Amino acid sequence: MNLEKLTTERRNQDTMNLDELTVKEALEKMNQEDQKVAVAVKEALPQIEAVTKSIINAFNAGGRLIYMGAGTSGRLGVLDAAECVPTFGVEPEMVQGLIAGGQKAMTIAVEGAEDSQEFGKQDLVGLNLTDKDIVIGIAASGRTPYVIGGLVYADSIGAATASISCNKEAEISRYAQMPIEVDAGPEFLTGSTRLKSGTAQKLILNMLSTISMIGIGKVYNNLMVDVKPTNEKLVERSKRIIMEATNCDYSTASNYFIKADQNVKLAIVMLLTNTSKEEATEKLVQGNNFIKNTI
Repeated sequence: MNLEKLTTERRNQDTMNLDELTVKEALEKMNQEDQKVAVAVKEALPQIEAVTKSIINAFNAGGRLIYMGAGTSGRLGVLDAAECVPTFGVEPEMVQGLIAGGQKAMTIAVEGAEDSQEFGKQDLVGLNLTDKDIVIGIAASGRTPYVIGGLVYADSIGAATASISCNKEAEISRYAQMPIEVDAGPEFLTGSTRLKSGTAQKLILNMLSTISMIGIGKVYNNLMVDVKPTNEKLVERSKRIIMEATNCDYSTASNYFIKADQNVKLAIVMLLTNTSKEEATEKLVQGNNFIKNTI
C-alpha cells in the first residue's frame, strides 16, 4: 500500500507551518486551498455529465441510485441520498446511501469495516440490487476495498457503475464503468480528506442528484416543485413556490395547495391549465411528470 503516492496523502508545501500561523492567517490559507476545489471539479465535468445521464436513464427504467463509501465518503453519500427525499419528493428507496460498517458508522468509526470487499458485495445483495440500478462508489483515496467489492458485484449483475475519487489513476477507477477523478492537490491538513476531498465529493454529489432530478421532471424553471411539505417551513415554502410558478397571490396559492392535497406540482398544473385535480393529474401522467409538458 503506497500511500505516499496518493495526492490525498501528500504534505502540502504551502501549509507546512500551520502551528505557527495566527487564526486569521490559518483561515485565509484554508480558504485559498478550498478555492482550488471547484476549479478541479470543473475539469471533471465531462465525466460527471456521463454519470448524470446514466442516473437519469436508470430512474426512467425504474432503477435506483445507490451510493457507497466508507468514513467521510460514505457519510456524504448517505447525506445526499437523505436530502433527496424532502427536496424532490422521492421515496427513500430511490436514492440510497451505504456506508461501510452500517448506520452506526455515521457517527462512530467502525474498525476494519472498509477493508472488506465482501462487506461491499453483501450490502448490495441486501438491497436486492438489479441491472436497472446504478451504483456509485465514493472513495477519496480511490482504493477502498469495501467500494471495490461493491463495484465488482454490481458490474457482475449488469448494473451501471461509477466512481468518485480524489486521486488520478485511482484503483477504484479500474472497477467502474464511468470513473470520476478529481485532484484538488494535497490537503490543508495532511491526510485529512474530510477537507478538500470531502468538499469535492460534496460538489459532485450535489451535481449528480440535482441535475438527474431535473432530468426526470422534478423541477419547474428553477423551483423544487416536488418538495415534500413535512414541516411548517416547508409548507410556507410550498405556497411560495406555487405563487412564483403561477403568478398568483398567497390566498390563491394556499387554496390550491389544499385542493391538491398539498401536492405542489399538482397545484401548479391546476392553476396553469385551469383544470380540476383529476384533470391535472392526467395531464402530468401524459406529460411524463414534466410541468412544461402539460401547458
